[in-house]
Amino acid sequence: MIALRTVSGKEFYLNNDLILKMEREYDTLITLVDYKTIRVMETPAEIAEKVIVYKQKIYRSSTGV
Repeated sequence: MIALRTVSGKEFYLNNDLILKMEREYDTLITLVDYKTIRVMETPAEIAEKVIVYKQKIYRSSTGV
């Protein structure tokens, strides 16, 4: 899960496997696999970086590296 902030500034955690797509307008609109949407303050690039870091952490812990 990755930590994100809503447009009102409230932090929450999102299961990154539920992300279908992201669009940047004034804020970022995340569309989930069930087509629900969430607006967040982070840019798509920041979210992608958080997902990469999270998946690297999971991979390292599962391989013992």
